[in-house]
Amino acid sequence: MKAQVNRIPMVEKEMIPFFHFTHDDVLENTEARKKRLWDLNRASILGNGYRGKVEITFRTAEGELKRVDTTIWAVDDKYMILKAGCFIPIASVVGVEFF
Repeated sequence: MKAQVNRIPMVEKEMIPFFHFTHDDVLENTEARKKRLWDLNRASILGNGYRGKVEITFRTAEGELKRVDTTIWAVDDKYMILKAGCFIPIASVVGVEFF
């Protein structure tokens, strides 16, 4: 069995404020959007209760996919706030991976 390599570049959470994000949602499917919000809220509970990290995949305004390994402190209807006080628009989040 071959190991899969994730080719999406990993960035440090401190780099997030330097990225530009679009207001358009990267997910077209309503069910995928509901799952994303569910996952982000779960990740927030994990981060606040257990200091657990998750891997967030997001798309920049330039269309580039990036990943960040971080703790999510809060989620509202438009943004998620990360440990370093950075935030990413929820509409830019492609997925959440739990470990």
